[in-house]
Amino acid sequence: MKFRNRLRAGSVSIAAFAALAAAPAFAEDMTADAAADGTDVDEIVVLGQGQARQVQELGAADIALEVSGISPLKAIDKLPGVNFQSADPFGAYEWSARISIRGFSQNQLGFTLDGVPLGDMNYGNHNGLHISRAIISENVGRVEVAQGAGSLAAASTSNLGGTIEFYSREPAEIFGVAASATYGSEDTKRAFIRLDSGDIVAGGPRLALSYAWQDADKWKGDGVQRQQQVNARIVQPVGDGQFFGFVNYSDRAENDYQDLSADMIGRLGYQWDNFAKDWDTAVRVAKVYQNQVARAVFNAGVANGSLPLGAVFTAPYAGAGEAFPAPVATVDDAYYDASGLRKDWLAGVGVDAPLTDYWTLNAMGYYHGNKGRGLWFTPYVTTPGGAPITIRTTEYDIERYGIVASSLFTLGDNKFEIGMWYEDNDFNQARRFYGLADTAGAPSRGSLKFPKDPLATQWEFDFNTQTLQYHVQDTLDLGQVQINAGWKGLRVTNLATPIVRGGLAAGRTEAKDWFLPQAGLLFRLSDDNEAFASYTQNMRAFESSATGGPFATTQAGFDALDLKPETSTTYELGFRTKSSRFQGVIAGYYVDFQDRIIAFANGSGIQGNPAILQNVGDVRSWGVEAAGTFRVTPDLSLFASYAYNDSEYQDDVVNAGGITVAATAGKTVVNSPRHLAKGEITWDTGTVFARVGANYTSKRYYSFENDAEVGGFVIVDASIGYRLNERISVQVNATNLFDKEYVSTIGTNGFANRGDNQTLLAGAPQQFFVTLKAGF
Repeated sequence: MKFRNRLRAGSVSIAAFAALAAAPAFAEDMTADAAADGTDVDEIVVLGQGQARQVQELGAADIALEVSGISPLKAIDKLPGVNFQSADPFGAYEWSARISIRGFSQNQLGFTLDGVPLGDMNYGNHNGLHISRAIISENVGRVEVAQGAGSLAAASTSNLGGTIEFYSREPAEIFGVAASATYGSEDTKRAFIRLDSGDIVAGGPRLALSYAWQDADKWKGDGVQRQQQVNARIVQPVGDGQFFGFVNYSDRAENDYQDLSADMIGRLGYQWDNFAKDWDTAVRVAKVYQNQVARAVFNAGVANGSLPLGAVFTAPYAGAGEAFPAPVATVDDAYYDASGLRKDWLAGVGVDAPLTDYWTLNAMGYYHGNKGRGLWFTPYVTTPGGAPITIRTTEYDIERYGIVASSLFTLGDNKFEIGMWYEDNDFNQARRFYGLADTAGAPSRGSLKFPKDPLATQWEFDFNTQTLQYHVQDTLDLGQVQINAGWKGLRVTNLATPIVRGGLAAGRTEAKDWFLPQAGLLFRLSDDNEAFASYTQNMRAFESSATGGPFATTQAGFDALDLKPETSTTYELGFRTKSSRFQGVIAGYYVDFQDRIIAFANGSGIQGNPAILQNVGDVRSWGVEAAGTFRVTPDLSLFASYAYNDSEYQDDVVNAGGITVAATAGKTVVNSPRHLAKGEITWDTGTVFARVGANYTSKRYYSFENDAEVGGFVIVDASIGYRLNERISVQVNATNLFDKEYVSTIGTNGFANRGDNQTLLAGAPQQFFVTLKAGF
């Protein structure tokens, strides 16, 4: 079944792209005037000038124009080739947050914060944590996005298709306090405060301490999205270097939205959600389902003769009947409730120091601890002597320790760098069920607290992952030409030890390649124009988890897998230009992605059936990306980006018997839009500021055989603000300004071979937020 919701790009996007197309000509005419009045391009986005690869950078000032508390991932969505989707206006709701670049999914990208590895930021939470938990959004100083060739030094074992590196704001050199308060749609409340100590004593340490609190209702159904965060960072200057330390804490509790299918949206609408607060209906639906299961077992017994002649069916819940109450058609249409609970500590100490005029040392040790629960009220498992529902959890416990270090040597025109990363990750994961009493009106347990006293443990595993990575790199700058060349080596071993096996796989895997080369060439055509080219090889390690990767299947399936780590080879070629009014970039790329492992959804997500894993073979991707900023006047700027991507599977999935399981050859990679277009107008007089941005995403497939799709859409966001003085301002943000109904996230419950699947989430409707900011 195909579901389509097609919208055409709005006038804002058209205007921005028209400006971009005309910008070079206008820029040439205006250069003299700009030089005369001393203006320069107000760089909304830094387009990687001087880099031998496709890379952009976004700063804190740009993020600050977004709604307070926004995920940095949503802020970078306007960059070329970046596709970010979420079901909430902040982009922070983790079950729905998905980012892809050039057809590579989130777990095939690399993420770091100040050099600390964040893992693949998967909701399954096996080797890191999401950026929205790692740091308060106001404390993000800048974000660097490399769409293809990420830095060799990036501490990541998953960056096949790009790297996103986040950097925090340093403690200020003078004393200051900054605070903000936000109120908006769905009773959203948020408060943030930051204290910068300045120099505590002359030449002494500087401290930054921040606290953020947020509480918002869901935009449909019943439930909340809550989070508290504390960030502390201290630096001690030593000559031209510094020692530093940081501790970040996050406590998040968020109720989930009901996953949808195209059929459900057609029958029930975008506003359909869980039963939360309607416990009695949830109980009735569960009883009907259990009656249907019992009837099916009875009928099978009669058909095969295992029941005596003349046997009479007796329903386990006689008063509930065997028909669901309208408009419910299946037991999966809605569950009572679901939630995600996460508590994280992230800490580190390190040094950045020039030891001589020619030698700089950077070293850091870090720790990450996480306790998490994913809760689902499931009608598939009943409570003995209680309700026809239990709480099904996936439970997480992470203890990670690591060290990241590098040395940079400057030798004439050469900058030579060596570095290493080591991490030991102990991860315990379990699937448990918790009983519920047979009560009326409300359940005997809530969804926002860690449950205790389980009825049963379906499976539990201890996973240990040992990671060792090194890199060697040289940059030779000859003036007109700059050459980068180097390589990294990587070995990751995964050990899965069962405590309660539960039918899942155990064993050992290893991904190893000691030579993954990277090379880049930058040719400076003039002071303002440069061409660049790059070549990169990367490898993705196996996931140590019972809910993803090779251990998330049966032992027989694991033993039969052709276990080869996914690898990619990326070629890039591009051109950048910059003048006093305009900066722009255009790049083309080709990617050869080998041994792609895909997981076929096996039943509804709540059932938690082992995934069916297959090596789908090769994927070929190619595309073009363009972006530009045009300064129309000192107050008015335009930004636009466009990306075309063609990502296709090259092979069918064939089982051991030679039977085609999925006809994927020539099909487009799931969740890989062919067209992404973004446009933005920014106006800032110093006193009054405003921004309007439009984002177009073309259709996306959510079945491997491409017979299920969601249509393209345009979403417009806007903001306007007023600065009373240098210390006080007020800002109003509107998300989804024109209140479009659309499917945002796809693949929340994985992807099926073919047909419709309950794996979609609706995007948030029009919402408004007001933020008051003050500081001294």
